[in-house]
Amino acid sequence: MPSTLVEIRELNKKYTLSGGFFNSQKRIIYAVNNINLHIFQGETLGLVGESGCGKSTLARLITRLEKPSSGYVDFKGENIFSYGKEALKSYRRNVQIIFQDTYSSLNPRKSAGSTIKEPLTIHHLGNRKERSEAALEIMAKVGLNSQQAHRYSHEFSGGQRQRIGIARALVLNPELIIADEPVSSLDVSIQAQILNLLKDLKNDYNLTYLFISHDLNVIRFISDRVAVMYLGKIVELASNKDIYDRPLHPYTRMLLAAVPSCDPRRKERMMKINGEAGSENNQGCPFQNRCPYRTDICAGVEPRLEKFDEQSFCACHRAGSI
Repeated sequence: MPSTLVEIRELNKKYTLSGGFFNSQKRIIYAVNNINLHIFQGETLGLVGESGCGKSTLARLITRLEKPSSGYVDFKGENIFSYGKEALKSYRRNVQIIFQDTYSSLNPRKSAGSTIKEPLTIHHLGNRKERSEAALEIMAKVGLNSQQAHRYSHEFSGGQRQRIGIARALVLNPELIIADEPVSSLDVSIQAQILNLLKDLKNDYNLTYLFISHDLNVIRFISDRVAVMYLGKIVELASNKDIYDRPLHPYTRMLLAAVPSCDPRRKERMMKINGEAGSENNQGCPFQNRCPYRTDICAGVEPRLEKFDEQSFCACHRAGSI
């Protein structure tokens, strides 16, 4: 069994919202709700769910861009929220992030070469010449040439800008890369190039990925295991094959049924998403308002993420019987 690189334990992140001018009552929103998850060394863990389910919040917690309301994230057995200044700097060298927006994630005042070597400068690695050489080397690795090092972000296409973002994340030789919707803003043909590049880099540099996306086809292509997130909770966790061949949770089935297909022989969608998402204050299963399989127990008892077989976990009272 592979070793655990990141262990997430009982992680919560809540936000307090005011009720507005005419309503003094405040609401508490759980963006991340009691998550327990392992990321193993050398794997690609796909995290999928609809917009607003808490995927990016979880990424920001793992990178310690935000602090949790409660819970722990252990990196190699150490709680990252107990790190001091120097330990945090070392952690951020080992954990890098690739952002979704290729425009706002790059400084328009910096050239591509300066952007890529900036992390080396921040971490005081090498001299000026060595940093420049390292930047050019990693640019070649991601499919950019040395002549492009002096160009600015507006001179690149979307795919090229994402290659710059990948090079910037890779130049520190991290152990974990969190890719937050890295191809969602790109054309389909460019998406394929970036995904193949990420796969090649994983093998070349022995990387571990947490790959966040709402696109199930992308997740299927790149992931080893898949975690399905709904309203801040992990509702299913399984191997890539099991998620697509034998989904256990009704929400996972609905996501798969919503994937477009160009196959004319494909039957009508077996499940349709009806109803609205439940309130964060609802008792019982958070998916009960939209679930066609709900029973009386779903309204009063919240299902826990429990082991179904050797590789699958599911938070559903009817897992395996629907």
